[in-house]
Amino acid sequence: MAAPTAQSSMIRNALLAGILLMLAGDFLFALNDAMGKWLVASFSVGQVVLIRSIGAFFVLGPMIARQGTARLFRMERLELQVLRVVMTTLDTALFYAAVVYLPLADVMSFYMAGPIYVAALSHLLLGEKVGWRRWMAILVGFCGVLIMLKPSSAAFSLSSSFALAGSISFAFAIILNRRLRCTSDTSLVTWQTIGTLLVGGLLTIGNWQTPSSLDFGAMLLLGIVSCGAHLMITRALKLAPASTLAPLHYSLLLWAVIFGLAFFGDMPGPRILIGSGIIVLAGLFIFHRQKVVDTVPPENVPRGVN
Repeated sequence: MAAPTAQSSMIRNALLAGILLMLAGDFLFALNDAMGKWLVASFSVGQVVLIRSIGAFFVLGPMIARQGTARLFRMERLELQVLRVVMTTLDTALFYAAVVYLPLADVMSFYMAGPIYVAALSHLLLGEKVGWRRWMAILVGFCGVLIMLKPSSAAFSLSSSFALAGSISFAFAIILNRRLRCTSDTSLVTWQTIGTLLVGGLLTIGNWQTPSSLDFGAMLLLGIVSCGAHLMITRALKLAPASTLAPLHYSLLLWAVIFGLAFFGDMPGPRILIGSGIIVLAGLFIFHRQKVVDTVPPENVPRGVN
């Protein structure tokens, strides 16, 4: 009886740690998003992404030194690693491109559909069974996205399409995090940071504007905050099932409304509130059904991840 009890205790502790890390990471992401919106009002997206990526190495540098640079090149499933870097880079660049013109809460509302995309992609990419009830909820969630997007010639905007594409990239990144759970946190975040560094450098060509010391420091701090958030969420996804953690992403919407109102005077309109409300309800139903039909798989038992 002792062994099962000890294992159950380990699972519960891992779940609690994963939940706390996810909540903390989401708060840091919301702070990162508010800082990013403030900075892209004065500097190009490429420049913000470039200096932000440099700032991330203040956190990653000691971690890389501790694990050794050689380990960065010993990776599982190279093709999935490359795809993950592409998805996380698109997620970052498209988010900042969207918040140039849209309120923070509006952009974050599109990202709230990420867990719904995860449910659909889990069936297609991970072979996870999705019953008819969850498929109906997925379709309802897509209706919420369409309400926010309002794809008519009069209302459709390029910024909205950036937010939509970024949220889909975000969902792919979550799926790939689960597939690559045996890769160290340091390696995962380092390679995605290198990806954003390279893309930011390319986008900065011809768009460089010399920042003040305050602005340069703010962009470096942006990298430190975002890197901390990525590390927390990457570890959380290794400690707890995605179905348990995904609903916690909705806390980002609350922080986006608070930060948007406090720092930019933005308040989401009725269309955004209705669409995001539908998405949240659909997402919560998906997570409820997943907990009803699923059991905790062996892969979610903690096993000394690095």
